Amino acid sequence: MHKTKTVQEPLRNFAKVKEIIEKYGTERSALIPVLQAIQGEFRYLPQEMLSFVATAMGIPQAEVFGVATFYAQFSTQPKGKHIVQVCDGTACHVRGASDIIKKFKKDLQIPEGKTTTDDLYVTLETVSCLGACALAPAVVVDGKVYGNVNFEDVARIIVTMKESDDE
Repeated sequence: MHKTKTVQEPLRNFAKVKEIIEKYGTERSALIPVLQAIQGEFRYLPQEMLSFVATAMGIPQAEVFGVATFYAQFSTQPKGKHIVQVCDGTACHVRGASDIIKKFKKDLQIPEGKTTTDDLYVTLETVSCLGACALAPAVVVDGKVYGNVNFEDVARIIVTMKESDDE
């Protein structure tokens, strides 16, 4: 059952962003740590928060949006509770990473053309390299590395991910 958002909820979000800005300061050099903290709080950088940051820090909106979209670590799209990264670098690709990606999409029921489930449970990312070529194809789920992943492993990885919710 989905919870209806109240007027107070967005206000609390802005209050949290204000706290973050107060913690790091309004110097231009604080922008990246501020954005990292906001993304840590919300799992992405909502557009209205970026506008708020620009105003509160006295930095042009174009600059804040530029930083938020330039660095790969930042996302302006909502991400799931769990992040599944599948390496598709050369070694992983040669060893079947593209089929592993398709299997994750199918098993996680990620809509065509999207990377995140509609319920924001999981985001599937394809990455260029995880630095684990000897483990190709490699997958990282919420920071945990899985190596030599095959079709059967995909189902086990998903079960393990879901079991972590019960802990």
